[in-house]
Amino acid sequence: MNAVALQPGRIGGVTLRNRFIKTATFEGMTPAGRVTDRLIEHHAAMARHQVALTTVAYAAVHRDGRTFEDQLLLDHENAAGLARLAAAVHAEGGKVSAQLGHCGGFSRNQGLTGGKPMGPSAAWNTYGLLLGVPRVRAMTAVDFDEIPRQYAAAAALVRDAGFDAVEIHCGHGYLLSQFLSPAINRRRDEWGGDVAGRLRLPLAVVDAVRAVVGPGFPILAKLNTRDDVPGGLEMFETIPIARALVAAGVDALVPSGGLVNKSPWYLMRGGVPLKAMIRAEHKWAQRWALRLFGPMVMKRYAYRQNFFLDDAKRLLEAVDVPVALLGGVDSAAAVGQAMEAGFEFVAMGRALLADPDFISRLASGEAVVSRCTHCNACVAEMDRGGVRCVLDGVPESA
Repeated sequence: MNAVALQPGRIGGVTLRNRFIKTATFEGMTPAGRVTDRLIEHHAAMARHQVALTTVAYAAVHRDGRTFEDQLLLDHENAAGLARLAAAVHAEGGKVSAQLGHCGGFSRNQGLTGGKPMGPSAAWNTYGLLLGVPRVRAMTAVDFDEIPRQYAAAAALVRDAGFDAVEIHCGHGYLLSQFLSPAINRRRDEWGGDVAGRLRLPLAVVDAVRAVVGPGFPILAKLNTRDDVPGGLEMFETIPIARALVAAGVDALVPSGGLVNKSPWYLMRGGVPLKAMIRAEHKWAQRWALRLFGPMVMKRYAYRQNFFLDDAKRLLEAVDVPVALLGGVDSAAAVGQAMEAGFEFVAMGRALLADPDFISRLASGEAVVSRCTHCNACVAEMDRGGVRCVLDGVPESA
């Protein structure tokens, strides 16, 4: 089945040279939210190593939508840099997508419009508690008008810069995920309550993005299968959510799981590098926050290959668009299992950081197994100058 993974595939109106997607992994290469040469080379290198679609991670659709100030901002000041990034990926034969996101109430940024981060419901913001942003305000009618427009403007920006696709982030406890999760969205108006109410904002975003990018431009959506928190999203609601997103115009799904502020390692599995993350954190208040709250939320989950396979298969059976298997795809055997199960694409993160030549080795017939140990120390490296595999040793600039 690995021969299938090396054949061209299609998402929306775009043909990809094979079935491998570099999933969105925060790069840590956008100081003050700006595109850098390092970010451009990071994604060009993915394409150089035969990745079909590389995803620029956590691209905020508005200044208030950044989780922290060094998250990429999709504004006109970055237009030229985004165009250079797209051109560099295309020169290597690959395609590039931007992950459109808004942090919602999960923010440590100060100086926000209205003074507080916003979310579906008023709540405490543990992420910003020691940094002067302890509370989340409930969104208003004005916010509900603005958010879809912000996503649409960001999608138009990256499309005009030459990007080939966008991925709308509906997972991991960011804004759209906050609305989908019954554990976070406690509204009792038309924006909350049952699945239809909680879907209203995500569907408005998809509609706005589709209207501005046109019918052939690929829209992917990353969404949680489960939040893995009490009262959170579960599969019985995820399936109708996925169907609604597809009906609204989403061309492919990337199932994931977990909430960044409550169950962050449900997504990653394996090691929990809390000490390394504390050492890498630049802000003293956030270091204390990690010391205080980290042990409470950073539950460890055992690693296994293709750990989202069972839940993702249920989505695969429920929709008629491509579904990319994410989570523990780290060997030729894992890729083959995904293809045999009917997934049209695989989305990889840590394995490609550890083994950039994974795809070319697979193409040569090797029964490749990633050297990734699932220690997750690469997460701490995001704050130490840029994401990388620590098995490569200490960089010269460190």
